[in-house]
Formats: sequence, C-alpha cells, structure tokens
Amino acid sequence: MSREKPAEILALSGARAIPPLILVLFHFCEGHGYRGAKWFDLIAAKGYLWVEFFFALSGFILVHVYLSRASDMWRGRAYLQFLQARLARLHPLHLFMMIAILGQLVVFRALAEAGGYISIFDQPYHPILTWQTFIANLFLVQAWNLFNFLSWNGVAWFVSVEFLLCLIFPLYLLIARGRVVAGIATIIGGIAGLVALDLTSKHGLDLTFHNGIWRGMSAFAVGVGSASLYRAASTSGGQPLPEIAHSIAQVAVVAALLYAIWTTGWSHTHRDIYTVLPMLGLVPVLAFDRGLVANLLKTRVPTKLGEWSYAIYMGQTFWLQFFRFAEQRIFPAPNSIVLGMRWLDLFWWIEPILLVAVCIGWGALLAAVVERPASDFLRRLAARQGVQHAASA
Repeated sequence: MSREKPAEILALSGARAIPPLILVLFHFCEGHGYRGAKWFDLIAAKGYLWVEFFFALSGFILVHVYLSRASDMWRGRAYLQFLQARLARLHPLHLFMMIAILGQLVVFRALAEAGGYISIFDQPYHPILTWQTFIANLFLVQAWNLFNFLSWNGVAWFVSVEFLLCLIFPLYLLIARGRVVAGIATIIGGIAGLVALDLTSKHGLDLTFHNGIWRGMSAFAVGVGSASLYRAASTSGGQPLPEIAHSIAQVAVVAALLYAIWTTGWSHTHRDIYTVLPMLGLVPVLAFDRGLVANLLKTRVPTKLGEWSYAIYMGQTFWLQFFRFAEQRIFPAPNSIVLGMRWLDLFWWIEPILLVAVCIGWGALLAAVVERPASDFLRRLAARQGVQHAASA
C-alpha cells in the first residue's frame, strides 16, 4: 500500500470548517434553550444532521485515496496497515478527551463536596460515566447498539461508528470498483437506508447510540457511490465542464439546503431527509475543486478551520460541561443586574458566541499538541514495524 496518494481536494477540506461549529451550537442550544431568532434557531436545531455530511465525506475521501489499491486491501497486511492509519488518526484525540473528562469529573465533584453543592456530573443531562462504558469507549464500540445512552465524551459516538465503517471498508471498496452502475446503485441504497431510518425513528435522523451504525453505513454508502461517479467522470477523457457549470451546481445545492432548513420546520421529524439530501449533494459538487463555492472554501480561513474540525468536534463536550459549571459557580445569577441589564439578557447571545470561539481555540490547540503529534508518532511506529516485518520475512 505504498502507492502515491491522489492529490488533496482542497474544497472538501475547507467544507469541513462550518459543520463542527453548527454542531457546537446545536449541543449548546439543546441544553440551554434556543435564542428565539428563526434564522439562528433553525440552523442550530438541525445541526445534528451535519453528521450525515461527515459520514458521506469520509466515504468519498477514503475511496478517493484507496481505490487504486483496492486489490491490496484484501491482503491481511495491507488491511492492517489501513486500520493502523485510521486508528492513528481517530483514537489518540478520543483517548485524550476521555481522560480530560475523567479529570473534569474528579475536580468538579471535589469542588462540589468542598462547597456543599451538587456537581453538574450528579445533575440531569450529563454524559454517563461508568467503568463499563469507559472500556467500551476505549475499544470504540460504545455506539454499536450496546447501551441506551451516550457516555463519556458523548460526541465520540461518531468515532465509534467511523471505526466500524473502517473495519468493513474493504466491502465498500469492492463495490466502488464497479464504477458508474455500482456507484449509482450505492447512492440509491444509501439514501434508501436513510429514508427508512427517518420514517421509522421517533426522532428523525438524530440517531446516535442506537442505530447510529445504520445511519453511518447509509450516509457513508452515498459518499462511496459519489466517489465512484467522480472517478468515472475524472477518467472519462471528456472535455471538462466550464467553471460556470460547477458554480451553478454548487449554488443550486447550497440554495436547496438553505431552503430545506428554512421551510421544513423544527428538527427531529421525518422531514429531516429533505435537509440531508442537499447536504449529501455538497460532496460531489465540491469534489472537482472548481466553481464559486469551491473557490471560497479553498481560502485560508475555511481550510484552517477544516484542518482543526475533528479536534473542534471532539473537544466541545469538555467546554459544554465547563460552561454548565461556570453558570453554576462562576457567572452571576441569571437575574443579577450587570451593566444595567439582567445578566441573562446580557449574556443571552454572548454565551454561545463565546463558546464557539473557545471551541475553535481549543480545537486548534488539540490539533497542534495532541492530534497531529500522536498521529505522526503512531504512523512512524507502524512504518518501522512494517520495515522490521519485511526484513524478517
């Protein structure tokens, strides 16, 4: 599996920038109430649906990178190297955040005992922290329909499903080799899976610890199928479409997405699928790295936020819990008068904006000191082991 990797698709790298920030706002508003402004609330309330985009993006990128090496994937050593590379990418930050939340639990409970009040970890609506779920999280199986609740770093259910998708990725890759017909069939199958989940769920597509695996498999399949069609178009030898054609397609998909968010009403309903479909469509229309929206996403700010996106997503629970603690013990009481206003009114919009800013800074720090160094170290270690294995063979 040493063949040269395809070039990075910068527009898709930049497309990772905004969804984690919307997910931060979604998790904040679910616990603290929505802000009473339709333009904000509808976007934040449907934030959980961006997970579909990330699963589809993951399927697309993995096929884009590994399709030329599909035959190798069925050989044991190559498959293990693939899993090592994915775990090196996913697991170190996941483990760090588990330990960080464990530390938060110990500190906040100690402070509560000393101050004679109840810790946020002993109040409703906090991640469930048990040794059983710690072990499940450690092995990334916590979202495989084993528990009926989120645990530890709750957002890591996504990583658990992503790990399962990596385990079965050779099957997706086998389908992707079928090119156009297989690509279309895979997209249709993935959408059909999402529709079935949407219609049978009581919460729309907000599926995490229960049936999140089927949600991930379906959206991932759409990305795999899109990658097959992208490869067929890229290698057809035909005349490339003009820039304006890409721009029109991208603007149309973004407009359809905004229209769906605005017109389908509140979240967690069977109408979720109407928002998800254009989200999934973003991946193929941006993949050619040309067009108005693609060019905007290739600029410095989106690409840098995209680089930090995994760390922003994984790091948010720590700060969501810290803000709960701050509301309990640090911030003024809601009805206190500060600068001539009730604190609740003054801080109503400041708090979510501050939380997003903190999560961005925290994500940048985690990416720089945890995610990238740990991933690089594990990859070098795996490469050395591979050399030693080849030498002894």
